[in-house]
Amino acid sequence: MSDQLRSLPSVDRLLQDERLIGLAQTEPRPVVVAAVRDALADARRSLLAGEPAGDLVESVVANVARGRQLPLRPVINATGVVIHTNLGRAPLSRAARTAMGEIAAGYSNLEYDLDAGGRGSRHEHVTGLLRRLTGADAALVVNNNAAAVLLALSALAAGREVVVSRGELVEIGGGFRIPDVLRQSGCTLVEVGTTNRTYVGDYVAAATDRTSIFLRVHTSNYRVLGFTHAPTLAELVEAAHSRGLLAVDDLGSGSLLDTSRYGLVREPLVQEAVAAGADLVCFSGDKLLGGPQAGILVGRADVVNRLKRHPLTRAVRPDKATLAALGATLLHYVRGEAEREVPVWQMIAATPADLEARARAVLAALGDTADGWSIVDGQSAVGGGSLPGETLPSRVLAAPAAVNVAELAASLRRLQPAVIGRAEQGRLLLDLRTVLPDEDATLATQLRQALGDAPASRTSNGLTSPVDAVSAVSGSRQDGASCAS
Repeated sequence: MSDQLRSLPSVDRLLQDERLIGLAQTEPRPVVVAAVRDALADARRSLLAGEPAGDLVESVVANVARGRQLPLRPVINATGVVIHTNLGRAPLSRAARTAMGEIAAGYSNLEYDLDAGGRGSRHEHVTGLLRRLTGADAALVVNNNAAAVLLALSALAAGREVVVSRGELVEIGGGFRIPDVLRQSGCTLVEVGTTNRTYVGDYVAAATDRTSIFLRVHTSNYRVLGFTHAPTLAELVEAAHSRGLLAVDDLGSGSLLDTSRYGLVREPLVQEAVAAGADLVCFSGDKLLGGPQAGILVGRADVVNRLKRHPLTRAVRPDKATLAALGATLLHYVRGEAEREVPVWQMIAATPADLEARARAVLAALGDTADGWSIVDGQSAVGGGSLPGETLPSRVLAAPAAVNVAELAASLRRLQPAVIGRAEQGRLLLDLRTVLPDEDATLATQLRQALGDAPASRTSNGLTSPVDAVSAVSGSRQDGASCAS
């Protein structure tokens, strides 16, 4: 081992290789030197682990190439998880992408009133659209729904009590827990009821002169079945208002369209929560809405105005590109074209017959490399903490059983754009429900390339264990954690 380590060249000696001399003429020398040091460090680690050091010059060239790449890169999502948290959640519509690009490219009237010729407010740009779609008196947009809930509680209940059902003390991705948010916002949590059964009388009995809010939290990423009970939002609103309290509804994902039309359980609608009398309703912009990352608050004008005046609002405000994309997304709903234009709803609405036709076209484009591939029944998930346990029937591309799942998945990850599928029953599956239709040709191209490269067992990013998230598909695929990558 020590002899092998001593045989590694010095940085200067490796730089004298003719291939690297040429590389140094096209790349900044400090970049090449840094890549040489990294390659030598990787070689030492490999030798100490009992593995071959590999070709040092090739490692240097690969390191330099990686240095040119932006860390955040596009991928083709073939996992079948529509709102995939790990893969950036909702893809934007063409109109939203165009609006974002136009506004980001130059100056805009972000905080300028073009009619008055003076200072304006960024918060007004999408307010009218949100009011029209939800029926609320007022609206406010922040940078995500966690921020929306934190702001609401901080502005409306700091130093006071918030009553919540024990069955709704949820934890979402990243360890974000409702009890922690309550403490951070300066509220006192008052738990009522039990995990499976809570009545409106439990809220009423817990109310004191220090109580500020009756809070309902939608259990977006799990479901309790069997012997259960929860008060309706209308009941909770009536109980809160009869005592001079506020009723706040955290919908999590939230939806403006009826998911039951697509064979799914009915997700609560934002406009129905507003109609039920909730003083404030919070929901996400980048889940079932299908827009950019945002937290949206709609409700009574006096309540929303209290939020706007709170110091935290400036810390969690959205930027101009987000507001542009959100405005374009909301316009799709106003025009009644969301199912046709918003990718999330295109994917949810796609039928197995549609998906099979696309899968056959991809197989045809593969030519001889399609040998052994087949189209099989599968199940897609909505994901993103929405509709837990709910799936959509799909028709998916299945790799031959003889193909090594880990090796093919690694080969697909090395490509640009990378292709991310899922493993199920020992086979790699590619679900076209979550592949944008204009990506089909690229998917076929990437598959042809990967099938020629599949025997590689080491990824180009230095990972020696390419199966980072390959596991069987289960009902827990809400955030994409069990999908092959």
